[in-house]
Amino acid sequence: MARVRLGVAERRQELLRAAIGQIEERGVSAVRIADVANALGVSNALVLYHFSTKEKLVAAAFTYAAEDDLAHLRKLLGRRTTALRRLRAAVRWYAPTGQAKGWRLWIEGWAVALREPALRDVTRDLDRQWKAALTEVIAEGVAAGEFRCQDPTGAALRLTALLDGLAVQMTAYPGAVSRARTQQWVDEALARELGLDRVEPQTIESRTAEPQTAEPQTPDA
Repeated sequence: MARVRLGVAERRQELLRAAIGQIEERGVSAVRIADVANALGVSNALVLYHFSTKEKLVAAAFTYAAEDDLAHLRKLLGRRTTALRRLRAAVRWYAPTGQAKGWRLWIEGWAVALREPALRDVTRDLDRQWKAALTEVIAEGVAAGEFRCQDPTGAALRLTALLDGLAVQMTAYPGAVSRARTQQWVDEALARELGLDRVEPQTIESRTAEPQTAEPQTPDA
């Protein structure tokens, strides 16, 4: 069956999605242009036409995945609800027990970024945008009197550092930390950073004036 002719933007997106899948399966070091081409049934030349080198393809693939995650983060943090609810939804989604990005992909990215400047720029920019988004909502919550936090920037850094570290443990060493224990630590860290007592999530939510409603499930990023 003949392939449907795609526009340039659509073709690039198709190639980037295929590259992400191959990176998750094979790792950045092992993946080849040919693997991406074979996954789609296209020629190596077509991949190289859009991305002249493997390094550019990999950097673009991580950028594509990052933008998708950031769009979903902004959607969670932009809801019309309290800062506390928005933060909890974002942290739970981002956590290794949540439905956020493929952690294997990002652990691969962090490792390769140590040697590849282009990929380092991508992962560093993603990290900065995550922290900036969380910092902004924490500051909003402080201004609204929902909770206390003297250093929103530091709180965002510590929260993301904890989540990233737990993701590495759970991904690299399956069974080292249970999902229940991980979620408990995440809830405790959020409560600690916001100056709340250590309480169960539903009690944390009740600290706000908003009626208690179930947090909607987020789709996979």
